[in-house]
Amino acid sequence: MSTSTSTSTSTSSSVSSRGRTAGTGTGRAAGPAARVHDAFDRIAAVDRPEVWITLRDRDDVLAEAEAVDPSLPLAGMLVAVKDNIDVAGLPTTAAARSYAYEPAADATAVARLRAAGAVVVGKTNLDQFATGLVGTRSPFGAVRNAWDPSRISGGSSSGSATAVALGIVDFALGTDTAGSGRVPAALNGLVGVKPTKGVVPNTGVVPACRSQDCVTVFARSLALARTATELMSGPDGVDPLARPDLALAELPTTPRIAVPLPAQLEGLAPGWAEAFTVAVERFRALGYEIVEVDIAPLLDAAALLYDGAFVAERYAAVGAHIDAHRDQVGDDLDPSVASIVLGGAAPSAADLVADQERLDAFGAAGRAALAGTTALLTPTTTWHPTLAEVAADPIGSNSRMGRFTNFANLLDMASLAVPAGSVDGLPFGVMLTGAAFTDRRLAALAAAFAAPTVDLLVVGAHLRDQPLNAQLVASGGSFVREARTAPDYRLYALDTVPPKPGLVRADDGASVAGEVWRLPAAGFGTFVAGLPAPMAIGTVSLDDGTDVTGFLVEPYAVAGASDITHHGGWRAYREQA
Repeated sequence: MSTSTSTSTSTSSSVSSRGRTAGTGTGRAAGPAARVHDAFDRIAAVDRPEVWITLRDRDDVLAEAEAVDPSLPLAGMLVAVKDNIDVAGLPTTAAARSYAYEPAADATAVARLRAAGAVVVGKTNLDQFATGLVGTRSPFGAVRNAWDPSRISGGSSSGSATAVALGIVDFALGTDTAGSGRVPAALNGLVGVKPTKGVVPNTGVVPACRSQDCVTVFARSLALARTATELMSGPDGVDPLARPDLALAELPTTPRIAVPLPAQLEGLAPGWAEAFTVAVERFRALGYEIVEVDIAPLLDAAALLYDGAFVAERYAAVGAHIDAHRDQVGDDLDPSVASIVLGGAAPSAADLVADQERLDAFGAAGRAALAGTTALLTPTTTWHPTLAEVAADPIGSNSRMGRFTNFANLLDMASLAVPAGSVDGLPFGVMLTGAAFTDRRLAALAAAFAAPTVDLLVVGAHLRDQPLNAQLVASGGSFVREARTAPDYRLYALDTVPPKPGLVRADDGASVAGEVWRLPAAGFGTFVAGLPAPMAIGTVSLDDGTDVTGFLVEPYAVAGASDITHHGGWRAYREQA
């Protein structure tokens, strides 16, 4: 077994080595026409017909792409759409030919992406009626994994994830009720955004469980996935469950990341526990606090999605259709899906009310367990089975996939799946889950996880509780530790607004108190670009013998300034001033 700790959110060379990545190597000039031709050439090269249920004609896609206003935010980008989401001009099947209909209009999510310049390439395969986490429950074929065709793609948004991972499209839409937008992301090395319920309207989406469904996004980069999600967000006046995004974005000075108890991580695929530990330590290295939490209430809530009365929603969605076409079970209708959906007719209204009461109790206990934490970090799923393993045990193998995903929608939580390296050459992913409307906080955590960082020593107005500390936080910074310089510096009080000190190296110096903060490299660059004279950034020696990037001041600025070194630090000086 080998484990890689890379956290890149780009498609790995393991995938692109099977054929060039979309958008490269064609020899054509850049532009919408080249991108479309590249995508269709890629479709032919990878030879994965099971990815698609309906593929648009190349010339039609080309004409639409060339007509897009190049100033639009998604201009020239190609998107695949899960075939339970309406696209005008293409049939919606939900992976059942007997269910197919011709939508009169785009789903709200699709319409908003098209208005932003995205161009739809086609409709993708899925676990029928979005019921499954394996990607094999479809009469259109089991969707093979982008990295290893002997393994599952994950579901139910199987075709969408695979189309992105193979480099055919730039991003894709899926849906997520129990993990369908996160499990395939993890198994294909992608970012999977599952927003807070209702933030993206479900108008034009075939329901799986109407009260729990979310439109989701797959992409190779977090930035693109979040951009697409933001563009789709906001009530449309049609979906009664749509709601405005509260956009809770600010991170605390020191984020607290909850992780499950060790016993709750048992049963992971070989090497996955070790890979998860690496991910946890990466967050710890960012300066975040890691706390073990008993997530039993969340896991108990997860069991209700399929084992309780909530399955009645699946019957309400498509049960009548399956009931009327029982003669097609085993042909057009998948037996596992039919069994699950038809079983939803059994619970009574009293059963549903009782399970809702149980869910409320689990939710309250879960919120109490996570109180004071910024997000819960878990593996996205528990294993990556082969197609043969799923065929041998279609129900049991599927049930293992959703341990950490099933509870999120039931408990009204946002969730984000991100790549976290690989194990034995296959992607491994982790997931951040938080309270409703914390989508942007989760994205900030994920961005810090994936990005290189810079440690910065601050000694004055950027310290915690000081007036400029918010600049560090806004740049993605997190507090790491208190620190002191080596005894080689002097500290001066500068005549500035707000008051701040200047640190200079001196032969007759002393040790000065400060704090080490960790910033993503991009945030550090932005922060430094706005730094006013005479402040400067340089290398500062600490009293433990290490060097760190830190705040200094141009020597000319301390002429006539008060030497406050004897106070030992800026905070002590301000307290005595």
